[in-house]
Amino acid sequence: MTFAARMTRTPIAFEPDRAAEVKTRFAGLAPELRELLEGAAGCSPYLTGLMERQADWLEQALAVSPEDALDTALAGIDDLASDQLGSELRQAKARVALLAGLADLGGVWPLEQVTGALTQLADTAVHYALRVLTADEIRRGKVLGAEPGDADTAAGIVALAMGKMGAGELNYSSDIDLICLFDETRYDPDDVQEARAAFIRVVRKMAAMLSDLTADGYVFRTDLRLRPDASVTPVCISMAAAEQYYEAQGRTWERAAYIKARPCGGDLAAGERFLKTLTPFVWRRHLDFASIQDAYDMRLRIREHKGLHGPIVLEGHNMKLGAGGIREIEFFTQTRQIIAGGRDPSLRARDTVGGLAALAAKGWVPDADAEDLTALYRAHREIEHRVQMVGDVQTHDLPTMPEEFDRIARMCGEGDTDAFRKALKERLERVAELTEGFFAPGEERSGPEMTPEMQEIVDGWRSYPALRSERAVAIFKRVQPEILSRLDRAASPGEALRQFDGFLSGLPAGVQLFSLFEANPQLIDLIVDICATAPGLAAYLSRNAAVLDAVLGGDFFAPWPGLGPLTEALTNRLAERDDYEWRLGAARVWAREWHFRIGVHHLRGLIDAGQAGREYADLAGAILAAIWPVCVAEFSRKHGAPPGRGAVVLGMGSLGAERLNAHSDLDLIVIYDADGVEASDGPRPLAARAYYARLTQALVTGLSAPMADGRLYEVDMRLRPSGRQGPVATSIQSFTSYQMEEAWTWEHLALTRARAVAGDFALAEEVEAARQQVLNAKGAEDRVLPDVAEMRDRIFAAKAPDGAWEAKIGPGRLQDIELLAQACALRTAVPARRVEAQLRAGLRAGHLAKEDEAALQEAYRFLWRLQAGGRLLTEGPLDMDAIGEGGRTFLMRETGASELDQMASRLEGHTARAASIIAQCLQQPETGGG
Repeated sequence: MTFAARMTRTPIAFEPDRAAEVKTRFAGLAPELRELLEGAAGCSPYLTGLMERQADWLEQALAVSPEDALDTALAGIDDLASDQLGSELRQAKARVALLAGLADLGGVWPLEQVTGALTQLADTAVHYALRVLTADEIRRGKVLGAEPGDADTAAGIVALAMGKMGAGELNYSSDIDLICLFDETRYDPDDVQEARAAFIRVVRKMAAMLSDLTADGYVFRTDLRLRPDASVTPVCISMAAAEQYYEAQGRTWERAAYIKARPCGGDLAAGERFLKTLTPFVWRRHLDFASIQDAYDMRLRIREHKGLHGPIVLEGHNMKLGAGGIREIEFFTQTRQIIAGGRDPSLRARDTVGGLAALAAKGWVPDADAEDLTALYRAHREIEHRVQMVGDVQTHDLPTMPEEFDRIARMCGEGDTDAFRKALKERLERVAELTEGFFAPGEERSGPEMTPEMQEIVDGWRSYPALRSERAVAIFKRVQPEILSRLDRAASPGEALRQFDGFLSGLPAGVQLFSLFEANPQLIDLIVDICATAPGLAAYLSRNAAVLDAVLGGDFFAPWPGLGPLTEALTNRLAERDDYEWRLGAARVWAREWHFRIGVHHLRGLIDAGQAGREYADLAGAILAAIWPVCVAEFSRKHGAPPGRGAVVLGMGSLGAERLNAHSDLDLIVIYDADGVEASDGPRPLAARAYYARLTQALVTGLSAPMADGRLYEVDMRLRPSGRQGPVATSIQSFTSYQMEEAWTWEHLALTRARAVAGDFALAEEVEAARQQVLNAKGAEDRVLPDVAEMRDRIFAAKAPDGAWEAKIGPGRLQDIELLAQACALRTAVPARRVEAQLRAGLRAGHLAKEDEAALQEAYRFLWRLQAGGRLLTEGPLDMDAIGEGGRTFLMRETGASELDQMASRLEGHTARAASIIAQCLQQPETGGG
């Protein structure tokens, strides 16, 4: 498609004499094209000069599509020598600048195509300059170990495009920001220094080739000062040295700069590898709201340095750095990306418009604000281009003279300068309005009135570890009034304040969390809610404050994903790195965020206790399914692959029944099949039995070892064959034989809840078949009920109920009902593992009367709600005084009671009825209820 067919807008000529000259020169063109050229010449002396110098090429270019014209502008420079390349690049620059200017002014190209064309020119210039100049050094023998063909990748040099070039957003008269590095791993250590000297020469010559002003003009002003420690380092340094610098000294502004970084010339593959190594530096896993303050301080320093404070006045206003300018939108976008991009790679767009769209898609920026800022950014960039297009000057300042404002207005297709000025100022003010509130720290205000006791608590906060640094104190001083105001609105303000005090005292540091509060006040509501309701969860939160990152991740309140997606997500997370210790730590971070999410959903009534129990079990299952292969891989590295067919991990007890609470440990069994293989084949081989025993111990350590990020779970393996005396891993043959010939009834009962949670799928099916075989054979034995009755007596004798609100241990309580349910499952040989299904099996088989089964189901639901709720509120025995008014209200909501006495009455009634039914089923004297 030609220019004429695509042209949608023509600016009004401002210099009629220059326009007339162009009209005469290009008299033979189509009227639409002639009008475009006249308008451009009438507004821009720079474009007029380009038309005069490139007249022959221009006539040819205007006959084809703009995209084809761009190709012709860049053609013919791929095989030039270094003494020819500079001149040809300047010709290419003139053609691309002319083409982009006309396509921009005529409305043929949108902003992204204009900036994309300019960036394509820059990429081409940098890449071929590096190639040609490196080839010269190789021919001179200055790069030891390099062959002539290595010049295609500049022998390991890579230029990283930074800033607008990296984002594909070069402005019309932009300079280019480059960081030049070389891959030292391509060279013998003894040759690296000589190669380094050659590469420094290459980069210096490249900068001169692009920047020097000759009779043909220049290509791009080239800035190399964004490199690490630019005041003392040469223009090209090794990737290893750069990585060490960023790891030890990298600053927030450098992290922000690398959002846009992109290999643009030389060894592009090496550049991509280097950027990947910087991922942890640029994109931190934790939400980094403290970077907002850094960005705010940076903005203030820029404005102070440039003298850009004060109200917006159009004359001389800097469209880039001034209030409401382009940089405000870029900072707004990049800072949000830095905050959240470590957790969500979809936010790592290099370009500003793409970044805004990604942030809006994930809820980090309201859709309407993102749309406004995108439109404002495009409009600002258009003005910036027009200002620079007049005379090819790297300026961002608006004119100071009325006639020059007229010129810019005409170049924007606007005939009314007053209307143009009014719209421009409104856009600047709108940008300032949208971005200033995000960057500016909140104003301090007073909090609510407090009693002397409450004031004493608040006065003690300054002694806590989280408030040791001046920066933490400054941020907290701004958010403290809001925290106190929201605590004051709690049902029991004094109690909520004391619980928050406990939370605050347990925090090891505060800058990140307080910054999080300042940027997201809704989190204060969540903290107050937790402190006023669930002191146990508040204590957990004070030790794991980073889990609040997940609340802001966009999907914290989404429906539960289920076991499969959870397993896939953790597996993908652990696949990011090969380091075993890192993987165990990453699993802990991931797990505690999901664990916290379940607790918050339960606390806020988004899920009930039954659903919470299932979600905690899904979480544990996902962790085991993802961690097991990681443990196997690490163990195999030392001792060889698992002998035979491998192993399967069985979840027992509550894990097998898929019902855990907030503080459950895991009951596990490991069963393997060596399949006749006597030992592993590895650097340190082990006999099959020892191999699987030690592999199991590695799994237990991987789950339960305390690390910097805590532990995953406590693990109990006492349900394995022979209990504490038996091996920690059992062959499938020994397992089946033991269950059929030696196991006690209590072990058969435990088997009714066994469920494969990790390991070899085919072996898991065999274990399930063996489990079913045992249930079929042992459930019909006469000793089942007497053994259960004896076991029940032993349980009661060993441990009494732990307080008046005990829901788990004691006659008619959870453990008692579960014991009877397992007996039903064993006697009927059903595969069901959950208590409800096992009780229904007892009803179908005639072991339970219909009304008794219904009573047990009702009692079990009530007791589970009390148990799961209580374990969420506190790690210790349930004490109604200690959990406070908020906790009591939560438990009453969970159990359906309107007051505490009613909840106590229901507890006593359910346990008494359940104890009576169980005793009758076991033909035992009634033991009593509660």
